[in-house]
Amino acid sequence: MSLQQHIVARIRAEGPLRIDDYMTSCLLHPRFGYYTTHDPFGADGDFITAPEISQMFGELIGLCLAQSWLSHGAPSQFTLAELGPGRGTLMADALRACRGVPGFVDAANITLIEASPRLQARQRQTLQGYDIRWADTPDDLPEQPLYLVANEFFDALPIRQFIRDGDKWRERQVGQEDGTLVFGLGPDQPQPALKPRLTDTRQGDMIETCAAATPVADTIGARIEQHGGAALIIDYGDWHMTGDTLQAVRAHEKVSPLTTPGDADLTAHVDFETLAQAAACAHSQVTAQGVFLERLGITQRAQALARTMEKPALDAHVAAHRRLTHPSEMGNLFKVMGLYQTGSTPPPGLDP
Repeated sequence: MSLQQHIVARIRAEGPLRIDDYMTSCLLHPRFGYYTTHDPFGADGDFITAPEISQMFGELIGLCLAQSWLSHGAPSQFTLAELGPGRGTLMADALRACRGVPGFVDAANITLIEASPRLQARQRQTLQGYDIRWADTPDDLPEQPLYLVANEFFDALPIRQFIRDGDKWRERQVGQEDGTLVFGLGPDQPQPALKPRLTDTRQGDMIETCAAATPVADTIGARIEQHGGAALIIDYGDWHMTGDTLQAVRAHEKVSPLTTPGDADLTAHVDFETLAQAAACAHSQVTAQGVFLERLGITQRAQALARTMEKPALDAHVAAHRRLTHPSEMGNLFKVMGLYQTGSTPPPGLDP
């Protein structure tokens, strides 16, 4: 049985699935799920994240958090955490860059929030020589200052989709016709949580919600507000969003979210406004990734690395810098928001 057959059988037995239920099945089914059966990262996978594009990304993220640590008094014990650390590449680059910051690595309790045993094994290999701890959720983080990065974490959390119908909403669902998965709409119903969106939407507009993101942002914000620290949230998305952003990627190409369940990565754009409202601490403005990295000095770092390179490595290096920063590539698509303690200062590269 394939995952599509499993989903079709479930729909026949239980009725249409909400989008979040469908995403959860596609990504996390214990036998057929995408993250159960695939290594999605890198050129041989389905997508390449910023840390895999260039070492400069992780280096600058690490130094950004280290500078925040210094500006907050350099606490002698703190948690250095990453949500969804993939292969561990970002953390490895960050720690290497931060060796030059006296006391930072020694004071850090390095914690990776990762539930997948397969990815934990890969992270353990990448981060050999470091004392690493793993946690299933942010709730498991120690009660101490927290310096955290979440790069392309929130986009993978399951969403629900609602289409406005008068002063009510119809939920988008996944059904089946003769064994083929199709989108459809549920009945029009009031949605109290979406009442504020009646003032800024029109008939037929789509709104996406992500219930799973709220408790994560709340927990991170509460740790920072109580104990100090900072967090960097980096993802594609924007502030106060409208529209359908659900997408599937397979072999670096966009495909229909319904045609290859379990064989494609499913994501949706992140509404940073929702995260900011959930976090019980201060937040920065949402800043384009390219602007953020330029403020941190990525061009100067790129020039320094280029001095020792020859073609074709030099050409690849120049292309990586462009991909991370140029407005037509990842520079504007990806955004960065900082979380920090009320009354403190935001992480470098971000305006309050």
